[in-house]
Amino acid sequence: MNYYETFWNHKYLSGKTGWDIGYVSTPLKKYIDQLSNKDIRILVPGGGNSYEAEYLFKKGFSNVFVIDISSIPLNNLAKRVPSFPKENLLHLDFFEMEDTFDLILEQTFFCALDPINREEYVQKIHKLLMPGGKLVGLLFNIPLNNDKPPFGGNKEEYLSLFEDKFRIEKLEACYNSIPQREGNELFMKLIRK
Repeated sequence: MNYYETFWNHKYLSGKTGWDIGYVSTPLKKYIDQLSNKDIRILVPGGGNSYEAEYLFKKGFSNVFVIDISSIPLNNLAKRVPSFPKENLLHLDFFEMEDTFDLILEQTFFCALDPINREEYVQKIHKLLMPGGKLVGLLFNIPLNNDKPPFGGNKEEYLSLFEDKFRIEKLEACYNSIPQREGNELFMKLIRK
């Protein structure tokens, strides 16, 4: 077990999961609701308890994958949704993932990574997405912490990170954030170049 797995296991075991809102966030729910192709391959990286994956699966999306470095939230999802395919619950370091997807949903994974890993995140997302694939989700638009997750950022920083490898279709203030994150999130929809 590496440092990061131990760190996140401790968060789950101690109940220090402030990022976990207990349901699919409003912006992602609204985005998911307009998707029509139920066969697309979808990845939720650093998925945690992954209410997004549960919501997708219950809406008939059959190719939903969740990856997390901690087995605890993956087990939680398996208990909550016993019919969710066990082979789609990937207990793995995101940076070791080898596969391709049409859509990657970002929900509190990026902000959990040390900022020194952000360039590597962008490279990995680009590699995991099929040409024309989408990275959709939420990023914090506030400074937050310097020494521990969650790490924040701002639109200008994100643009400089993503613009070489992605066409920025949308990166703007989120109008339908959950109340406790209102005014602090950007909604992004990026297309792999």
